[in-house]
Amino acid sequence: METFIITAIEIQFAGQTRRLAFTSAELVIVTDYGSALWYLDVNHIEDTELLQWFADSENILVHVTAGSGSGAIFEGTGYFHPNVKHQGAAIRGEGELLSR
Repeated sequence: METFIITAIEIQFAGQTRRLAFTSAELVIVTDYGSALWYLDVNHIEDTELLQWFADSENILVHVTAGSGSGAIFEGTGYFHPNVKHQGAAIRGEGELLSR
């Protein structure tokens, strides 16, 4: 398992692109038994309207680009699971996560 502190996140969904403003985020990559799973845990997202949109939507698929504090850039597709009450979200990866 690898973890990365994330400092910037941009998501694309439903024809829109948004940069998220948040207090902290962590990318977790789990590699067990030859397959890799990944997810982002994002805390205190300022855009409550965006969180509510995802809470009400059936289409929660997003393309995400995330930058780490070390300068690495990660890109992938995932599902945006909002937590409106706590102003957070988990983005559960779907498929490969690319890094550059």
